[in-house]
Amino acid sequence: MEILRHTDPGFNAAIEKLLRKATPKAEVEATVRDILREVRLRGDAAVLEYTKAFGGPDLRAEELRELRKGSVDQKIRDAIELAHANVKQFAQQSLPKDWQMHNAQGGLVGERFTPFERVGIYVPGGTAPLISTALMTVTLAAAAGVSEIAVATPADASGAINDALLFALEFCGATEVYKMGGAQAIAALAFGTERVRGVQKIAGPGNAYVVEAKRQVFGEVSIDLLPGPSEVLVIADESAVPSWVAAELLAQAEHGKGSGIVLVTTSERLLEAVALELTLQCSQLSRREHLAGVLAQGAHLVLVSTMFEAIALCNAYAPEHCAILSQDPDAVAAKVHNAGALFIGAYSPVAAGDFMAGPSHTLPTGGGGKSFAGLMADMFVRRTSWVKMDQEALSKSLPIIEAFSAMEGLDAHGHSAAIRLRDSRSA
Repeated sequence: MEILRHTDPGFNAAIEKLLRKATPKAEVEATVRDILREVRLRGDAAVLEYTKAFGGPDLRAEELRELRKGSVDQKIRDAIELAHANVKQFAQQSLPKDWQMHNAQGGLVGERFTPFERVGIYVPGGTAPLISTALMTVTLAAAAGVSEIAVATPADASGAINDALLFALEFCGATEVYKMGGAQAIAALAFGTERVRGVQKIAGPGNAYVVEAKRQVFGEVSIDLLPGPSEVLVIADESAVPSWVAAELLAQAEHGKGSGIVLVTTSERLLEAVALELTLQCSQLSRREHLAGVLAQGAHLVLVSTMFEAIALCNAYAPEHCAILSQDPDAVAAKVHNAGALFIGAYSPVAAGDFMAGPSHTLPTGGGGKSFAGLMADMFVRRTSWVKMDQEALSKSLPIIEAFSAMEGLDAHGHSAAIRLRDSRSA
């Protein structure tokens, strides 16, 4: 892990290197471009070839769609159902509602919101079955009223999908499940193949290749955001419990390669204690190999002189998750503007947001929190504005329309409004 102190020579330069932008590496960009081209040209055959080439199962085309139902015990069912209830309620609260009003000239204007008919959801596989991602994506689309929800998720080497994940997908509202992952899955959802009908929008997190594929298909389909490997930044002062801080950092490091964990603190004592706790706790956890890789390359412990500086660094870093363990966490949270999600206070672990609290855990990474929000139910609806005028409202509006028409040299615009009133008067 890297330890940075504000008293170190070159501290500012080191912090600049810590800040990052979600730009693709050249080799990832090129590889994804090739995959997208091949899937567009050869459909299912290319999807199956890339699936096998990248370590997935050797499937036949007719096996691409998963028809099996997931079977789980009551304890797992209860956990999924309770978490789903929280996520669904949060999603329903956040959905926009149709509205209308009269403008100053008497015209009736408003907006209406209608769900997409067909969306694609990507649920990562990798080294762990992310059942929670089904809850945090499919639930939102279903709450928004999407009628067709096609899910792509990698199968294991035998061609099977985790039972709990299958159960969660069906329970949350998925209508189709396909055994495919990586950039080839995004391509299949975007372009369509012989067995995968294309979608209007793609949502869900993934690795660098999945994120880059979403970036490259944007325009052909809509996408949600570009959520990549997990990251957390913890803001803590001398009041924080070192073991709790370390546990919070390791929880996100557990996702493995590419994950980033950052502690920003005003306390030298806490920094040193957390460094020791990270090593101790890592040795006791089951995914210690994944954790060790992140601790070696993706962990940064930063000492600053004031809480003001800690907040400024957080806003510059724009983490996916920001956990605040300080004496006055609400005051700190009020000043953090660039973060995918805030976890306020010592008893608010990021894991609660990952699994069951309510908001989706599909969040912007790589500095994307400066520009993007996390996945919300309203991302699965289309916003359509509308205008309805009667003759009186158009008459009051005409001078303004004609003024802009003259200013911009677009006389047909003005004519399209004036002709209606002229013809109405002569009728």
